[in-house]
Amino acid sequence: MKTSSRGDVSTLLRAWSDGDQSALDQLTPIVYDELRRLAGHYLMRERTGHSLQATALVNEAYLRLVDYKRMRWENRAHFFAVSAQLMRRILVDHARRHNLKRGGGVQHVALENAAVVGGRPENLVVIDDAIQALARIDPRKANVVELRFFGGLSVEETAEVLKVSPVTVMRDWSTARAWLYREMGGGDGDGC
Repeated sequence: MKTSSRGDVSTLLRAWSDGDQSALDQLTPIVYDELRRLAGHYLMRERTGHSLQATALVNEAYLRLVDYKRMRWENRAHFFAVSAQLMRRILVDHARRHNLKRGGGVQHVALENAAVVGGRPENLVVIDDAIQALARIDPRKANVVELRFFGGLSVEETAEVLKVSPVTVMRDWSTARAWLYREMGGGDGDGC
């Protein structure tokens, strides 16, 4: 997305937050491709033949986003961070509905390798459980993982959303990955 489009998105999001429904109408076609890219990013990790398609994932997330009437959108990065979190939640809920339990015959994987483990939904459940455990200890580090790994945001965009420096994001990302690796059964890593 071009820099000018990023500014347009932020302006439209703020207008939508202020109750301007026409801003939502203008925003939708601008952000749809980016939401579809996010959905594709998620679904490429899923198994072949996954019953949830990218369009359905985008539509479900979009419906939930539109219901966030009281959300005060700060900017484009904030919007896509929330969108990524919603898509992750939809996929995890989908996996849980298929009676997948944490650890039941699941291959333990490093966070970096989760995308290439055959896209099994039980891996997504294990990762989600580990992130929830991390959030109880250090919510900001869990947010960094969500934004970077699941949301595909850059270090700079993550720093913007969390209102911290890029150096803090890189430090939190490194520490969180080590903690999650250990939590998911990958061995001894550095703690938080």
